[in-house]
Amino acid sequence: MDEFESEYPIFLGSEIEQGDPAQSMFHVIPVPYEASVSYGGGTNLGPSAILKASWQLEQWDGKSKPCEQGIYTHPVVDCTVASDLVIENIAAATKIAGDFGKIPVVLGGEHTVTYGVIKGLLESGMTDIGVVQIDAHADLRDAYEGDKLSHASVMKRIVDLDIPLFQLGIRAFCEEEVETRKANNVHYIDADDLVPNNINEITLPENFPKNVFFTLDIDGMDPSVFPSTGTPVPGGLGWYQTLNLFESVAKQRKIIGFDIMEFAPINGFHAYDFAASFLTYKMMGIVERNNAKY
Repeated sequence: MDEFESEYPIFLGSEIEQGDPAQSMFHVIPVPYEASVSYGGGTNLGPSAILKASWQLEQWDGKSKPCEQGIYTHPVVDCTVASDLVIENIAAATKIAGDFGKIPVVLGGEHTVTYGVIKGLLESGMTDIGVVQIDAHADLRDAYEGDKLSHASVMKRIVDLDIPLFQLGIRAFCEEEVETRKANNVHYIDADDLVPNNINEITLPENFPKNVFFTLDIDGMDPSVFPSTGTPVPGGLGWYQTLNLFESVAKQRKIIGFDIMEFAPINGFHAYDFAASFLTYKMMGIVERNNAKY
């Protein structure tokens, strides 16, 4: 079967050949995991839609050609097993990228996926890691409906690993999550400050780790930009604000990986598939241009 016709084609496969994993700067890892979504579904279809839409991208992202650094698309992560084993499968795939010293670009899937990614980076020997999160939700509940491996608990699992966290754009959270922020010294600029004041860059705390994993939940962006998500919340970030915030972090710290979570394609509206794919590639370009100094 032609790769373009397969369910999970390689990223940007209309323009480039599959990269050598040992030489490719970017390791794209599709993770179609959906087990604990609490409203709309379809995030399991996100990775495939993003990969297919990437065949419509140009090599030039407007400033550079990040694909020239090599892109290796992993086989799809097996998400048909129990949730704890899915986390291990995600960690194993991420560890491959980490062992090569490359950048995992993880396509979800529900946000629980990020926990497995962080575990994989740690297992590869990566140290001094911080996480910067764009999201509509804090995801800091200890458990949601009794499930500690829930999309609503993923950031609690990460801070439980003593990983420093900086949250951007949050606008839907509960009292428990406010207390968790305080207990774990979570840094944040919520949407009610970030968006009305059009904040396009942040300054990370001086003691924030030198290696940053950036997790971007599509619902962190406004539904006018991305209605294609299971838990939309009004008052989110715009396209350029999102990219500018990501670049402001990349200028201050080494980006060791990033993910795009909670993208749920809408049948018949391919514009959002393309936008999610373009967003992924634009973020690759920001990493390529900024990581050169580290």
